[in-house]
Amino acid sequence: MQDLTQAIKGWSDDRLAGMRRGVEKESLRTRADGHLASTGHPTALGSALTHPHITTDFSESQVELITGVHPSAQACAAELDAVQTFTLNAIGEELLWPSSMPCWLPGDDAIPLGQYGTSNVGRSKTVYRSGLGYRYGRRMQTISGVHYNWSIPQVADADYFSLIRNFRRHAFLPMVLFGASPAVCACFARGNVHTLQALGDDTLYLPYATSLRMGGLGYQSDAQSALAVSYNSLEGYGRSLEAALTVPYPRYEAIGVRSEDGSYRQLGTSLLQIENEFYGTIRPKRTIHPGERPLHALRERGVQYVEVRLMDLDPFEPIGIATQTMRFLDVFLLHCLLSDSPPDTPQEIAALVRNQGQVAERGREPGFCIERQGQQVELVEWADRILSEMRPIAQRLDEVADKELSPAPGLHCAALDHAIDSLHHPEKLPAARVLASMQNDFGGSFGRFGLAQAQRLKASAVAAPLTAAQTLAMKAQALQSLQDQAAVEAADSLPFDQYLAQYLSPARLTPRSAQRRA
Repeated sequence: MQDLTQAIKGWSDDRLAGMRRGVEKESLRTRADGHLASTGHPTALGSALTHPHITTDFSESQVELITGVHPSAQACAAELDAVQTFTLNAIGEELLWPSSMPCWLPGDDAIPLGQYGTSNVGRSKTVYRSGLGYRYGRRMQTISGVHYNWSIPQVADADYFSLIRNFRRHAFLPMVLFGASPAVCACFARGNVHTLQALGDDTLYLPYATSLRMGGLGYQSDAQSALAVSYNSLEGYGRSLEAALTVPYPRYEAIGVRSEDGSYRQLGTSLLQIENEFYGTIRPKRTIHPGERPLHALRERGVQYVEVRLMDLDPFEPIGIATQTMRFLDVFLLHCLLSDSPPDTPQEIAALVRNQGQVAERGREPGFCIERQGQQVELVEWADRILSEMRPIAQRLDEVADKELSPAPGLHCAALDHAIDSLHHPEKLPAARVLASMQNDFGGSFGRFGLAQAQRLKASAVAAPLTAAQTLAMKAQALQSLQDQAAVEAADSLPFDQYLAQYLSPARLTPRSAQRRA
């Protein structure tokens, strides 16, 4: 405790004020009745390939809203709200599904893949999604979430990896505090082996679940479970990923790269088609140059920020994440950075995988225990210790924020207090609130609950649209993105097969320094 207090006091105001964050929010577009929309990405939203703030994720029906980089949680939330309001008013009668687990879905083959035009890069994006469908099924890919991108000045690669190791150790805490997917539509689980219980005619759940999205039925991969990636260094992380990106994997070799008619099924037969296929609760990231591989960018220029990937959409929050939650994550990530972080081991990595699966399904269970250093410890006891250690960090951030950025004093400490209160009054946790609302107000129906929340969100956006100037600017940005896509398509000079071979070449993963040594 004293070490963390002294450590955070040693950081200058300017360095702490240099903290930056951004959000990526995924949401399914649905029809007015709550069933998945089958329409293409609306032209009014611009090009999914080139728009900087509005794109799609796996499915053509899965909108992804992306903020810029912001100096405060408040500013980040304000931009996300504006982009979402524009989107909701541009998609006609359609809605944005408010929950991480999907709406009423059609059959797997009827879930449309994202389409990005005729350019080589656009076609490769669709082929990649086709491969995900063959490997994991399209239903799994419709799960949505919030990604929180975070950085702070003067942090070396080794320090970011130290942060990542601690985040993975303590990932149970944000899963319990912010998990909001304790139930799913029965259509999602159809054909899968599971232990879920019936809540209503069309709904399955677990009574103490936090985030089924992060559990065995969620965004997981049995194939990747054997990939014990170490986060002890950038070099080791890079080696692990390079092997997964280049060594053929028998199950995916059996799928084949092409269909009988010559069309592509997937980009390749390795365990990972590309870097984005690697699942995890947190990733080291670096912005890439056009055509550059993400792993090459990391190796060449180092870690620029981390991407937190375990956050569920909160269906009670209009933008899917509360500003207070962002402030908590700022404190939590600093705690992960400043705390001692011993190297990980294969044994610890396996224990963390077990913890994640159990917390997803049972994290709110009274007296529930998870693994720590080979011992069983009560989750609440471990969580209390972490939250107590976060106090001096929250206080220090409030000292800085209250001078310059904060609209009210003490907001980081307030976020911490709220987390502590929710932990000890678990009926206040988002997952518990979701279940209570489904049972009390919607007859145990996940679908009817989600539809009601989506309708409220739509009504709010229609009742409080953007200003004329904001709308005009966003329409201009959408139009510009369409023109940018056309320019990308016109600039292509390689046949698609040749483009793909060059992009997927193992040499593209290697930093120039290593190439020179070779």
